[in-house]
Amino acid sequence: MLVIAGLGNPGRKYENTKHNMGFLVLDAFAEKNGIKIRKIKHKALIGEGIIAGQKVLLVKPQTYMNLSGESLREVVQYYGVEPEELMVVYDDVDIPMGSIRLRKKGSAGSHNGMKSIIYQLQVDDFPRLRVGIGTEKKGDMIDFVLTGFSKEEAEKIREAVGTSVSALECWIERGIDIAMNEYNPKKKPKKPKEKPEKAGADPAGDENEGAVCSGPSDRTTE
Repeated sequence: MLVIAGLGNPGRKYENTKHNMGFLVLDAFAEKNGIKIRKIKHKALIGEGIIAGQKVLLVKPQTYMNLSGESLREVVQYYGVEPEELMVVYDDVDIPMGSIRLRKKGSAGSHNGMKSIIYQLQVDDFPRLRVGIGTEKKGDMIDFVLTGFSKEEAEKIREAVGTSVSALECWIERGIDIAMNEYNPKKKPKKPKEKPEKAGADPAGDENEGAVCSGPSDRTTE
C-alpha cells in the first residue's frame, strides 16, 4: 500500500489558505482519480483507491497542522507502511510561489507539520512533495501562511496543483527517482560544443531517450 498525506488545517476558516496546500493538492488528486476522501479514521479523513495496480490511501489529518504526526503515526502503524511508501504533501515558504520540489528524504525545515511527523515516526527518510508559497513580501509569517491567494498567486497555484497531481501519479507508477527527474526544476545545461555527426547516425535518436511518465491509466476506487 502507498499512502499520500496532504497537510493542512481543518475547518472553513482555513480553506484555500497558503498553509493548506497539502489539502488542496490531495483534493485535486482525489477528484481526478475518482476517490472520495470522507471516512473518518486515525484522526484523519481518508479515502482509498487502486491506481496503476497499486492500492493507494489518501490521508488528510484533522489534528491541525502542528499535530499532523499523531495522525500519520496511527496510519503507519495500523497499515504497516514503510517510509518509502509514504508521500507527504505540504506548503513551503522557502521556495518560489507555484513551484514544486520532490525529495526522497530530509529534514522538516521550518514546517511545524513536518516536525511533528518526523518526531512521531522517528524517521525522516520518506518522500515528500513541497509546493512553493514563497514570496519576497511575507511580513508576519503566521499571518502570511494563514491568508488566501491574490489573483496573480491563484493562477500560479492552480498550475502548481495540476503539476503536483501529475507528479504524484508519476511517483505511484514509476517511483520517486523518475518523478524527481521529471518534475523537479532543472538547471540550465551548458551549451555543448557541436560535434560532427557520425555516418549512419539516426537523427531522430533513441526512441526511448527522454521517456516521461505517461500517467496511470488503470484507476479504480474502493
